[in-house]
Formats: sequence, structure tokens, C-alpha cells
Amino acid sequence: MKKSVVTSVIAAALLGTAITTTATYSAQNNSDNAIVQAATVNAVKGDIVRVSNSVHSAAGFYKTPDSVNGQKTRYGAYGSRWTICSVTTDSNGVTWYLLGTDAWVKASDVLVEGKQTSQDVQSVIDLAYKQLGKPYVWGSKGPSSFDCSGLMYYLFKNAAGTNIGGWTVPQESAGQQVSIGNLQAGDLIFWGSRGATYHVGLYIGNGKYIHAPQPGQGVQVASISSYFQPSFGVRVL
Repeated sequence: MKKSVVTSVIAAALLGTAITTTATYSAQNNSDNAIVQAATVNAVKGDIVRVSNSVHSAAGFYKTPDSVNGQKTRYGAYGSRWTICSVTTDSNGVTWYLLGTDAWVKASDVLVEGKQTSQDVQSVIDLAYKQLGKPYVWGSKGPSSFDCSGLMYYLFKNAAGTNIGGWTVPQESAGQQVSIGNLQAGDLIFWGSRGATYHVGLYIGNGKYIHAPQPGQGVQVASISSYFQPSFGVRVL
């Protein structure tokens, strides 16, 4: 399957107390025309964020929110989740989130997940992140390789104890159909018409999803775009 080449720009998010250290991404509504635009996320105190920078590395935490002369105090592990304590913008227009004592992080280094998701949904997303980079093999359902529907089957079966079926068409009926404009983190997203879908991924919020795209490409995070636009979603949990 082709993958989206458009990356959503997240320009705001906030921070607070560390929650877990497993990998994930997360939630923000899309526009109802099914095209997710790059946008500023208006995060507030109490929202959940996850360290998620463009280079897949730990994010620097700073003593003060200063993009020029800031002093690093420690690092937040890539994929770790935090609750926002406070939000501010420095003199250079850079948005920062406070994650804890002396732990300011740039908004560009995190993804806003919104409020806490259900435990089952979070478990599915966390497990999905652990599969990143594993190769695409047609018909494979893990644990060392996957095709698109095999990855979804593996995630829901092992993280939530839910059998959603082993290929795309049965997975269409694994829950309630939702429009792309009403997606929530943990929803399945499908490409193609009902009964003839040809690709599926796991929506993780902020216009992003995890999927197994095609031979030669490993499991990865992609962004919803008009170039490769899903048709509908299914809420399993």
C-alpha cells in the first residue's frame, strides 16, 4: 500500500507528571472532509503528551522555557507519556510544556494525546509502537512480521483480548463505523468501500496512524492526507 507523505505539524502541547514509558502517539479530531490539516493543537493543563520528535530520540527537558539559552536538566525517553502541568511561550514564539520540576519541553518534541484514554485502547497503541520497523510480509500476523490486517489482528488480540478477524473485510464489522471526522485514538481506519477494503491501520490521534504499508517497508507511523485518504473508521473498544 502507498503511504502518506504528509506530516502533521504539531505546534502546541503541554506537560506534567510521568505516566508510563512505553511508546505511543494519540488523539485529536480530524476535519469532517476527512483531510487532516497541519495545525496548532491547543493543549491545556491536564492533557497527556508523548515524547515524539522527528528523529525518534529522547527529548531534552529544560530548567526554564528558553529556546536560546535554556539549560538542559535531563531527557525524556522517546515514547514516554506525561501529563501537562503548565504551558507557556518564550520570547522567540516557541511553545513549551512543563512536565514536572525543571522539566520544560518544546511543544515540537511531543504529541498531544488529549485526555487519558481507556486502558485497553492505550494497551493497543502501546503494543503498536513496539512493532515499529518490523517487516511487511503478506499474510503474516506476527510477531516478527505483519501485513496490514495481520498487524491489527495481532494488536487487538494480544493487547485487549479481542478477536477482530484476520483480514480487512471481517475487521470492518469488529465495531461501530465512524466517519473520519470523528475518529478517536484506537480506532481502525480503512481504505476502500465496505466489503472491498484493501488496507487498514490503527489511528493514534493528531491525524496519525500506525500501519504495515507494503513489501519493503516496515511498520511505521504515517499521517492522514488527501494523497492517501482513508474511507471510514471502526471503533472496536
